[in-house]
Amino acid sequence: MSKKTGPEAILPSYEAEAAGWAQTRNQELWERPALEACVAGRAPGLRVLDLGCGSGQPIAAWFVARGDHVTGVDGAAAMVEEARRRVPRMEVIHADMRGLSLGQSFDIILAFNSFFHLSPDDQRAMFPVFAAHAAADARLLFTSGPDAGDAFGTVRNSPVYHASLAPKDYRAAMDAAGFEVIWFRPEDAELRGHSVWLARFRG
Repeated sequence: MSKKTGPEAILPSYEAEAAGWAQTRNQELWERPALEACVAGRAPGLRVLDLGCGSGQPIAAWFVARGDHVTGVDGAAAMVEEARRRVPRMEVIHADMRGLSLGQSFDIILAFNSFFHLSPDDQRAMFPVFAAHAAADARLLFTSGPDAGDAFGTVRNSPVYHASLAPKDYRAAMDAAGFEVIWFRPEDAELRGHSVWLARFRG
């Protein structure tokens, strides 16, 4: 696998395409059912960690508007600048999610349409990172593929890589890191065909 098209191309691709991507990013918030599941029964004021936050719109902006405290992390500096400009009430950090160590805990951890750009080995290594940033009873929301495999595509004019573990491997990784699955919705029509996981941190 070459660096030109593999997982190491992701940050350069989003660096190059940040402005155009932010302008054309779908703002319909089709993700709302999954986001609402994260906050169900919980008052505003939650601490939210958005990994691979992109421009901050519309997901981080939805949490901010709800009254939650959002910390966004993105490995592309140009995307960080987009987020700071577009959602000024969120804190944005320029960092790679791999090996992240903020020394803080959060009530919601998101890796929505970002985590699946990592290699399978890097994805496995992220579950202890999620756990290290999870408060008691935290929710974890992330996207994957419906089954094990990888795929290649583009974001505007730049290459992007996607990978997925098998569902049983995600379940095992979450269990080992202290998470229990609430639901897995593979290729869900309500979520525009995305495969989405919601889990709870049991500690």
